[in-house]
Amino acid sequence: MKENIEISTDYIQLGQLLKLANILESGGMIKVFLQENGVYVNDEIETRRGKKLYPGDTVFVEDVGTFVVSKREQ
Repeated sequence: MKENIEISTDYIQLGQLLKLANILESGGMIKVFLQENGVYVNDEIETRRGKKLYPGDTVFVEDVGTFVVSKREQ
């Protein structure tokens, strides 16, 4: 199942998305998690928490789920 993550800005950083989706709580936890596991952004492995995600991008976190970035309607 895919979960939509709505943003009101042009993009969101990967670390912010992981916090917003309640996957991890702190930046330190996110940094370690990404270094050890990584996540898939648009089917490519990603380990940078500063990676910019735009509406339409898909993030897959193993054992957690799939998240789709979408633009919040103003």
